[in-house]
Amino acid sequence: MYIATAREGAVTGGRGRVAGNVLALGLVSLVTDISAEMVTAVLPLYFVVALGLSPFQFGVLDGLYSGVTAVVRLLGGHTADRWQRRKAVALAGYTLSALAKLGFLIATSPVALGGVLAVDRTGKGLRTAPRDALISLSSNPNDLGRAFGVHRAMDTIGAFLGPLAAMFVLWASLGDYNAVFVTSFCVAVLGVLLLAVLVRDNRTPTPTRPPLKTLWRKPFRRLTTWAALLGTVAVGDGFLYLMLQQQLHLDAVVFPLLPLGTAAAYLMLSIPLGRLADRVGRWPVYLTGHAALAAAFAFLLTPHVNVFAVLALHGLFYAATDGVLMAAASPLLPAELRTSGLAVLQTGQALAKLVSSVLFGALWTIWGMPTAVLTSLAALGLVLAGACVVRPFSPQPSS
Repeated sequence: MYIATAREGAVTGGRGRVAGNVLALGLVSLVTDISAEMVTAVLPLYFVVALGLSPFQFGVLDGLYSGVTAVVRLLGGHTADRWQRRKAVALAGYTLSALAKLGFLIATSPVALGGVLAVDRTGKGLRTAPRDALISLSSNPNDLGRAFGVHRAMDTIGAFLGPLAAMFVLWASLGDYNAVFVTSFCVAVLGVLLLAVLVRDNRTPTPTRPPLKTLWRKPFRRLTTWAALLGTVAVGDGFLYLMLQQQLHLDAVVFPLLPLGTAAAYLMLSIPLGRLADRVGRWPVYLTGHAALAAAFAFLLTPHVNVFAVLALHGLFYAATDGVLMAAASPLLPAELRTSGLAVLQTGQALAKLVSSVLFGALWTIWGMPTAVLTSLAALGLVLAGACVVRPFSPQPSS
């Protein structure tokens, strides 16, 4: 792999190259994801076992964990585009998420935990669209799948190391969750410093800035709508790990290892699938990822659950959808409104996750886990079939 040095305000990656700015952002995400996944890896069990929340209460908090970012994403994206300060907005988001880690030390009720999660996800909402816009604007349009794949691979290294770090801290502290939260905060601060020092902004000033209504052209509108529908019927990570924990009767110290299986598959597949999406089309690869998610949950209904198959399919889902969706959307947006457009897309995803988590948590609480999974699989199959027939744009990669 060739590495090109990023220069401010220019597309720096030649054909087949990954821009230096993308690699810098990847390093920031790697460190930040160690911090984030330390917390994410223990939260489901912390909520359900340590605090005694029901699946429905967990679903509300899990949905809040993503859905609260909706308005903030739009505000952050618009601000970054309007003032051409994508790095500054991203830096504010990373800083806010780092500070939120300390809130877990004092939050013990569902309401307090909801407040802490809201602050943490507000930070994520502020930073994600500017970060992805910087990746897009720093890369060759023909290689966006590869650029996002490289970034997501580095991000996933952090996702792989985070649960290991959480497990070690839990073991060393004799099961003290507060030790995990403090360590996570320290790592998050390092990520903020790396962003401030290594990442360069990418400004695209124009004499006349396009109106925001230009974002809602038909291809981008259809892409956003179908992606949100798929997100609404896709079940979240926390529920998958809780199901595995219940069926395999895993100890609390071992529970954080489950995301490692997802991260390992994601790490191996994100770059190859990004390159495949550049060649054969990003939408087909995106839909294939959702088919893999359906297969993962179908395995949970078998008499003898194969944990490796479930986690491998779960990792395939993320590798085929996370960066690929951003790569699919980027060419549909003008450079001057790239951050705002990606924020709209990510807002749809966040609201979809909120609805999905609450509904699945309610189904699990009322009818039990098997019925909830079967209902979700049926809904996902219907939406996936519709998305295969009604394509939001040409399946060929952008040129």
